Amino acid sequence: MTSPPIGLQQSISFGEDFALDLRPRRLRRRTHVVKLERIPLEILLQLLEHPGEVVTREEIVARVWGEGVFLDSDNSIRGAIRKIRQVLKDDPAQPRYIQTITGHGYRFIAPVLSRPSEEHRANVPMPKEQKELRAEAPLHPRRLREPSVLHTHPWLVLGVITLLALAAVYLISKSRRIDATAPRIRSIAVLPLDDLSPGAREEYFADGMTDELITELARIPGLRVVSRTSVMQNKGMRKPLSQIARELNVEAVVEGSVVRSGDRVRITAQLIDTRSDKHLWAQSFEGPLGDVLSLQDSVAREISLRTSAVLTPAAQTKLTNAKHIDPEAYVAYLKGRYYWNKRTADGLQKGSIYFQQAMEKDPAYAEAYSGFADCKSGLAWHGFLSPDEALPKAYAAALKATEIDPRSAEAHASLALLLSHRWDWPGAEAEFKRALQLNPHYANAHHWYGDYLSIKGRHDEALLQARQALELDPLNLMIGTWVAQRYYLARKYALAIEQSRQTVALDPNFAAAHLLLGDSYVQAGLHKQGLAELQLASTLSGSSPLYLAQVAVAQAVAGNRTEALRIAARLEKLSRERYVSPYGLAQIYAALNDKEQTLRWLQVAYDDHAVWMSYLAVDPVFDRFREDQRFQDLLRGVGLLPGSVAN
Repeated sequence: MTSPPIGLQQSISFGEDFALDLRPRRLRRRTHVVKLERIPLEILLQLLEHPGEVVTREEIVARVWGEGVFLDSDNSIRGAIRKIRQVLKDDPAQPRYIQTITGHGYRFIAPVLSRPSEEHRANVPMPKEQKELRAEAPLHPRRLREPSVLHTHPWLVLGVITLLALAAVYLISKSRRIDATAPRIRSIAVLPLDDLSPGAREEYFADGMTDELITELARIPGLRVVSRTSVMQNKGMRKPLSQIARELNVEAVVEGSVVRSGDRVRITAQLIDTRSDKHLWAQSFEGPLGDVLSLQDSVAREISLRTSAVLTPAAQTKLTNAKHIDPEAYVAYLKGRYYWNKRTADGLQKGSIYFQQAMEKDPAYAEAYSGFADCKSGLAWHGFLSPDEALPKAYAAALKATEIDPRSAEAHASLALLLSHRWDWPGAEAEFKRALQLNPHYANAHHWYGDYLSIKGRHDEALLQARQALELDPLNLMIGTWVAQRYYLARKYALAIEQSRQTVALDPNFAAAHLLLGDSYVQAGLHKQGLAELQLASTLSGSSPLYLAQVAVAQAVAGNRTEALRIAARLEKLSRERYVSPYGLAQIYAALNDKEQTLRWLQVAYDDHAVWMSYLAVDPVFDRFREDQRFQDLLRGVGLLPGSVAN
């Protein structure tokens, strides 16, 4: 028996057991109806009408939304395709049904029962949105040029024009009005933007633009925005949005793309309420690369409208006064942030070079100075550079950033961190508080302020800040590890172990989490487990001196004195070739209960202004020496005794 012509068929079968019914429109798998929204259903039908052919984005827009309609096709179509793939259980990496043709469109590659005829295509019902848009279109110009109307009834023409103007105002206001009955959105995540630029793509550009958009949205009061590190865990992942929202504990997501062509850039974004899977808004913004901050601010303002967030005058000012940036400076800045986020020695070194380039290209670019300060600070903190090499340049850059932009939370937080490294404790706390006043959603400010509070022995306050940082950046491995550090320095080792295990579970190759887990085991008396974790941490870090010193501490506590001394000698020899923090050597001798060598190396660390000397008052490794007068003098010199000021 032959099949009837497709124009007379009631369904199109494809794959092994799927069918798309034409009237009524619905998707079935065998006899079971599969839920699929109308727009994805229309796009699936269009692909089925052209099996094996590339259907362009422009063709999809014209078919589904109508000719000449402005639409953010990059996001709206991609979101619809994602929903189709979800119901078909199609993997975009190894597709069985829909193949993405990068830069062009999509191709349906599964077997289709028969190819649709022209008769069927001509009878495809017009989508509802297209009908509405055409119904709202202005009257045809020729009707307004009829002599009988112009000469006989000029008042009628004026009335029509007035009505059209009022209708336009109504439609515009309606499109921007917030649905008062819709649940308010209080938390949001910006998913990694796709780079749709022609030709070769460089990862730094889309990642940097994602980072910048997150920063802009975080300025909106009352809206919790998940920080960059956590959202980047979803880069390249094909998870359902509902799952991402659960993992990040948010109510809505922003997804989109960037396109760069020469010195012009186009940002496309859409806002999705993950509680109802409802698309709330989609739009594109295009302009010169030098005006990219204005484009990002425009995106942030539009999203604030759709989330019912109330912009304070300060936030409104910040989002409307974006300055022009030298395009080359902006590209260098994005590269700097890309490498800074790697948190490796090589990444921090490269990041500082690119930030330096951005500062030279645009001397009034506050964010570039702040980024440079963060890189140099990180190089000193991780022991990759000596304090003398890194900290003076970092401090000068952070101070300059706050002078250029006094309302930059990032700049004030960077300066606060540098002041704590300089042992200026009152100055550091004032700057941390200023940063959090300017942007309560800046995760790093909470993270670094929590560390400051631990150093000062204010452990309950420190834990509160650490938890706030983790809420803003729930998948950030360093922030999760430093929650464990808050417990460790408060001598709550069981809680430190539990938190460290949670972070290790997120990434078994993250060295810092194993370091905190190992240190906590050692102080809790679980020497064997502690040594194993610290040896693993050292291996993962590439035998960093900072980590190797902790292995020696564990060996000493476990009674392996010879091995601890061997590592100490190795580090002393290495210190003649590169910077090795004397604070780590002091820790080794403290674990060996060698008071003279401990105090000797602590004095060297003090003279060196070693960054880790900040922890002297709370580090459990030194507990047995706290009553010694020389130890007390060192605490006083660092400004860590009540009433003392650092020398």
